[in-house]
Amino acid sequence: MTGTSDLGRNASGMKLVAQAAMVAVLALGLSACGSKGRPKADLAASRITTIGVNSYLWRASLDALSFMPLVQTDSNGGVIVTDWYANPKNPGERMKVTVAILDQDLRADALRVAASRQTAQNGVWVDAPVAAATVQKLEDIILTKARDLRRGAIAK
Repeated sequence: MTGTSDLGRNASGMKLVAQAAMVAVLALGLSACGSKGRPKADLAASRITTIGVNSYLWRASLDALSFMPLVQTDSNGGVIVTDWYANPKNPGERMKVTVAILDQDLRADALRVAASRQTAQNGVWVDAPVAAATVQKLEDIILTKARDLRRGAIAK
């Protein structure tokens, strides 16, 4: 009886080894097939980031505000704060801008722009309202630049 049960154990053991070998061969075959035609990683994905926020929005924001002096930049927190900037053509008015990038995705609602404006009156800077269209235009410029950066990365 011991001989018969040994044969049964050997047969089932060989069956398990054969199944394991079959799984290994199939896995190797499938991995070899997939590597030839697999597309490369989409480096232009809307969520590419090595910083705390979306890198396209970050770079576009820095580019859009490059003419203004920067006071603070925090790529992990996604905050850019400019110093006061007076246009040489209109020295009696100055602007200050804060950009906050709120997400890692390239989306319109991931960007917040706030602006402050002052005008010179009798040698003193006085707060003045900022037209909503000004802030909206700056947001549009940043978003357009970010999308262009992403398209440029896809084209490469």
